[in-house]
Amino acid sequence: MESQEFDVVVVGSGAAGLATALGAIDEGLSVLVIESTERWAGSTGMSGGGLWLPNNPLMRRDGVGDSREEALEYLARTVGDGERSASPERRAAFVDGVDDYVTTAERYGVRFLRSKDYPDYYPELPGGKIGRALESRPFDAKRLGELARTQRVSMPLPMLTDDLWQLQRSWVTFDGFLRGVRFAFRVLGGLVRGKRLTGIGGSLTASLGHAVFVQGKVPLWLSSPARRLITEGDRVVGVEVEREGATVIVRARRGVMLASGGFDHHREWRLRYHGIAGNPAGNPGGLGQGHELAREVGAAFELMDDAWWGAAVKPIRGGSAGFMVGERALPYQLIVDAQGRRFANEAESYVDLGHHMLEHDRGGRFWQIGDARYARRYLRTFAVDPRVNKAMTAEGIRVTADTIEELAPRIGMDTAVLRETVDRFNGFARSGKDQDFHRGDSAYDRYYGDPTVRPNPCLGPLEKGPFTAYEMVVGDLGTKGGVVTDTHARALREDGTVIEGLYAAGNVSAAVMGRTYPGPGSTIGPASVFGLIAARTMARG
Repeated sequence: MESQEFDVVVVGSGAAGLATALGAIDEGLSVLVIESTERWAGSTGMSGGGLWLPNNPLMRRDGVGDSREEALEYLARTVGDGERSASPERRAAFVDGVDDYVTTAERYGVRFLRSKDYPDYYPELPGGKIGRALESRPFDAKRLGELARTQRVSMPLPMLTDDLWQLQRSWVTFDGFLRGVRFAFRVLGGLVRGKRLTGIGGSLTASLGHAVFVQGKVPLWLSSPARRLITEGDRVVGVEVEREGATVIVRARRGVMLASGGFDHHREWRLRYHGIAGNPAGNPGGLGQGHELAREVGAAFELMDDAWWGAAVKPIRGGSAGFMVGERALPYQLIVDAQGRRFANEAESYVDLGHHMLEHDRGGRFWQIGDARYARRYLRTFAVDPRVNKAMTAEGIRVTADTIEELAPRIGMDTAVLRETVDRFNGFARSGKDQDFHRGDSAYDRYYGDPTVRPNPCLGPLEKGPFTAYEMVVGDLGTKGGVVTDTHARALREDGTVIEGLYAAGNVSAAVMGRTYPGPGSTIGPASVFGLIAARTMARG
């Protein structure tokens, strides 16, 4: 049986794994990254690529006020102290690790950009801010060489997260049109210069991957699942890996990092822990392998019943759910339950809306209904592919009618109930005040709204046919439960003792954000920071 040895072995190649590998390089440690699938970058490569990093160096360079105290106050207000993973000490470790992560990544060539207009998800709470999120500038994937062919990426275009909120209204506002022009020139400029620019999550993982695999020459083993953690006494000392049909023993002198993602696509676990099969938008390799490895060595778990929820358009047969972000805040549409009644603020944080859908009717049917202006005025990510639209119509996911009275029975609702809901909503839209669920009151809601619609950019009456309904399901960006870790990202047992040599970060670990989502990039930000913290801890012995 083949045997190899490194200082650090990283299981998984998303944000947490890449940050750990980068930290190991910075500390002069040898490191191996193993990935169970045929592609690297994990769910991070498929994501919007934002990192929520309060009190970060780019904010200070821009003269934007923030502080450790404000960040911790905001986290205390939003996250609270309900879980061990979200303890005050863990929250402080995250905030205190932001500077090191950003400055270290920059030294290795990652070029960050601040999403200056993107609010925290509860900006009106004490400590809330606008502009805490960072993202990577577009990256030329050609610099990765052959690695570019195996990178997991959802959108191979130089998109920025700050593009999305303006592009969706590019047909109705000047700033949206201008952003569309700038985006087009960015794409064309890259092509003219012979570059293959990628953005959002693809850019972040490409930048980190270039630093780790190209510059740092760290070996990456694809299609190499970890099958077992190797222990000596109470300490984890390596990993048994299946590679090219053989078993390889990889010893880790300093530690093993589990950064293998969640159990998004593990149907049995989803039914057991969540009560629904799930409609995941993340990496199909998220099957809970890291959870199983940690369980075998006695790790404690938490938040297994939760996920990074959100509303999504029901998938067509053989397709994936269309996770909705900004489309929910735009005017001229609402979301109702199977009876035709509203139940939440459609524009609220996607995690909050997902929780509200589950609490209101777990496993039930929901519909988004919009009038002709919603379809005509706005770019909606779930409706851009005509082939998918045709399939949705054929499968009854997309239903159109000239009037609300005609639409209601087609989607199984009592006409009087839906008519009453729409009339009440229309009254709120005309007054500018949603008296039921306060849609448009928060700066977060308004970020995705249409500023040309007054008096409330998130409210517009449903008056003009045809009306189109899309069936909604509870989707997610990944599962939230996993290994309980301490302030150094070390795995803990149920009694609170440390499993020496074992670390966890990202969605394989229980979230420091608890059951909420304080701001854009609240998954990738902590995953990255705790990945680097783990590497620093391993270097100290």
